Amino acid sequence: MRVSHVALDDFRSYRHAVVEFAPGTTVLLGSNGQGKTNLVEAVSYLSAFSSHRVSAEQALVRLPLSADEAQPGGAVVRVRLVTAGERETVIELEIVRGKANRAKVNRTQVRPREVLGLLKSVVFSPEDLQIVRGDPQVRRQFLDDLLIQQHPLIAQVKSDFDKVARQRAALMKSAQSQLRRGFTPDFSTVEVWDDTFALLSAQLSLARVGLVEELRGPAAHAYEEIGGSPRKLDIEFLASQGNCPVGGDVATIAGELKEILASSRMKEAERGVNLFGAHRDDLKLTLGGMPVKGYASHGETWSVALSLRLGAFELLSRDGDTPILILDDVFAELDSSRRAGLTRMITEAEQVLITAAVADDVPQELHAQVHAVHWDPELGTVVGDE
Repeated sequence: MRVSHVALDDFRSYRHAVVEFAPGTTVLLGSNGQGKTNLVEAVSYLSAFSSHRVSAEQALVRLPLSADEAQPGGAVVRVRLVTAGERETVIELEIVRGKANRAKVNRTQVRPREVLGLLKSVVFSPEDLQIVRGDPQVRRQFLDDLLIQQHPLIAQVKSDFDKVARQRAALMKSAQSQLRRGFTPDFSTVEVWDDTFALLSAQLSLARVGLVEELRGPAAHAYEEIGGSPRKLDIEFLASQGNCPVGGDVATIAGELKEILASSRMKEAERGVNLFGAHRDDLKLTLGGMPVKGYASHGETWSVALSLRLGAFELLSRDGDTPILILDDVFAELDSSRRAGLTRMITEAEQVLITAAVADDVPQELHAQVHAVHWDPELGTVVGDE
């Protein structure tokens, strides 16, 4: 698949822009801070309603360019997507400040979640080093964004779980307050929530462990191609509750989690948090059996992060329509051997969008079309042909 046109209104640094993309590789070239990443972020946001840069979507709405300008009420991202057989689909998402978002497909109003799964993309950016080095939440987000593109219905499971987890955590915080005042907590309301919490947690964790099993081979292969190291990359899913086998039974996993919750209530009340559940799952990354975090070199860490994204690209390509590959300021961070390995692998993509500050950072063998990106104090970010 590929995007032929992108139109933005009040998105990030863009007041208004319409950009046409050709098949193949396109480079968005411009100095730092001009708005290159904002454009590719708009494309990728439609894939999983997730940004690789911010967690709050209100940050995607443009700020006023001057003190005299009113704050925009929202942002609009509109893309023309071309899939197998040259079939065209127009996708529109309106991010409304303080209200529910709105979406259209081919000018027909739809629920925003119906957009998920239509446009698939894989983004690699410097922030991806945090998948390896950062907190477990970053690794869970990586898995969930990929899951949502593979199986859009999991977005509802994730949303429901997050809501129930917040409610249960609030009850545990209340129980902690009761303990501190010398009272015995009343867990009856917690018990009511445990059934739903355990079921949703089991569904989400089982989806994640299945994804990790699918991802292991492609990620390891990508590392062999670009890593420049004989050590093998392996990834392992670490379920918060311990037992969560590939292909496991949802009811069984949920039942086991309920038993853990029942035996841990006082400990959770003392801490005022949910100690077990899908919100505490993690991903273990190893090279040659050694943890990547804390042991790998800077170059190896880059290669692992990139291999995870390239593995995701292979998974999403299995339905016959390759996702859009976005490389955000990546080549400048790679040495020559890793650049060469990445260049070989991305030739499989129908469309590659690359941001770069310097033209020499992009390998010439990609034969890329170049769009110049610059900031105008009155117009915002402007995109034009080089």
